[in-house]
Amino acid sequence: MAIAASKFESLELQGVGRSFGGTDALVDLNLTVRAGEFIALLGPSGCGKSTALNCLAGLLPLTHGQILIDGKRVDTVAAENRGFGMVFQNYALFPHLSVEKNIAFGLQMRNVPKPELKSRVAEAIALVKLEQHAKKLPGQLSGGQQQRVAIARAVVMEPRLVLMDEPLSNLDAKLRLEMRTEIRRLHQSLGLTTLYVTHDQEEALSMADRLVVLREGRVQQIGTPEDLHNNPANWRVADFMGYRNLIDLDVTAVTGSAVTLKGEGFTLRGTAVLPVTVGDKARAAIRPEDLVVVSPAEPVRGGNTMAATVSVVEYHGREFAVGVTSPSGRGLHVHSDHAPAIGSTVELTADPERVLVYQADAIDMQELSVEERELAEVRR
Repeated sequence: MAIAASKFESLELQGVGRSFGGTDALVDLNLTVRAGEFIALLGPSGCGKSTALNCLAGLLPLTHGQILIDGKRVDTVAAENRGFGMVFQNYALFPHLSVEKNIAFGLQMRNVPKPELKSRVAEAIALVKLEQHAKKLPGQLSGGQQQRVAIARAVVMEPRLVLMDEPLSNLDAKLRLEMRTEIRRLHQSLGLTTLYVTHDQEEALSMADRLVVLREGRVQQIGTPEDLHNNPANWRVADFMGYRNLIDLDVTAVTGSAVTLKGEGFTLRGTAVLPVTVGDKARAAIRPEDLVVVSPAEPVRGGNTMAATVSVVEYHGREFAVGVTSPSGRGLHVHSDHAPAIGSTVELTADPERVLVYQADAIDMQELSVEERELAEVRR
């Protein structure tokens, strides 16, 4: 019997919320997941993404809202009866059982006939390419191999939905890359519907069909990887999606979506994401790869130039990541095709279309929280 996901047309989360002691961990989550989609829930620690996954799994009861599959409520159904597969961050394998016995455990609990059980376990082991390790205990496997066992244990149950809670966070960088490809391959080959929790924006961009960005329990934006990468809905999403340079300036001119900003000793031209007016405080968001050191081979982009002092240079293979300081003392992250000398003054340029302009918040104008900034540095 071939392993294949049980089918449904759509999963709906309608106004889903969860509170702990009067504090909202998840607020008014509305999301429709189509069969076969790979959805990533993305955000910093404490944003509500794992809470949402645990509500879906039935490990946490809802405080508000409902969850439906093809129009029928499932949030009132016990976790073990929802037909979902779960892959945990810490693998949650039985240390005293072999690979094949770990994978077979759920089928045994369902009293699957022995010939079918044996066939399905063998196929699941083959899917994750662990045939040579079937008799080994988890402690004899690498982290990546243990995660493959956890995934096989989930998919062997033929779940209609697979839930993954930061499954790659305990792996080293090389293994994470390999497992990304493996998870995506299994998702596509088995026709799975997958909800995947991560704080790693690169991981989410590379794997998901759509992303749901959360912050403080609230949805910030839902869209395709391309949508969120190129058109973040607000500056917090922009920061999370790699726009490391966030600069607060005054709006001095507006022509359509073209905006001129001044402050900190320089003028910057950008593109407004939402309408702004002259006199507004605005926050410009620029990716390091879009703010570059001018070289003879690289023309100034759209009139945007500013001077800065080089403070650090990192070699990244085909280019250099450069830390610079503006005349006002602001640190910026930029890229260069050559290695400028530490302490030298360089000219920076950016295409106005890649300088995204947002209305700045009235509160917390200068900084993200320390936790958000630290997480952002780890991600990048």
